[in-house]
Amino acid sequence: MKINTSIPLIAVLLLSGCAGQDMSDLRGFVDEVKSRPPSGIEPIPEIKQVIGFVYTAKNRRGPFTPQEDETAATETVIDNGVRPDPNRRKEELESFALDSLRMVGTLEQEEQTWGLIKTSDGTIHRVAPGNYMGQNDGKITRISEEKIELIELVPTGSGFLEKEAAVALGEE
Repeated sequence: MKINTSIPLIAVLLLSGCAGQDMSDLRGFVDEVKSRPPSGIEPIPEIKQVIGFVYTAKNRRGPFTPQEDETAATETVIDNGVRPDPNRRKEELESFALDSLRMVGTLEQEEQTWGLIKTSDGTIHRVAPGNYMGQNDGKITRISEEKIELIELVPTGSGFLEKEAAVALGEE
């Protein structure tokens, strides 16, 4: 194994170049910083005393006990078999939240009424009964000059619930 002797020689030459330099400006700066008066340290903030409160329940419900809701038992939805079709191809307006869609008018052609829906990006779409829109599998049931009515399938804990919704004609 051959050792290259030129590397240690170069290192010694580089370090010797630093030995003879004038460092008076560095020493002057260090002396000036040391001669400055010490800066004050901010005092520790005073801790405010918190007044405690003792809770006595007496005949009331404890604050950490779950509240028994009588209406929750009556609102329990049993699986009614209503489900979205997983094999159905999603339509373009199903990628938008229903509240971001606006009805801007209707169009009638050959006894067919179409609804005109404007999306949040400004695109206008033509829809008819049977089309879907919104993120809850909303199927359009009726189109009038004032609104577009649809039935949404809202997920619950044990299945889906059919809910009526509408998109009303909006002003620009």
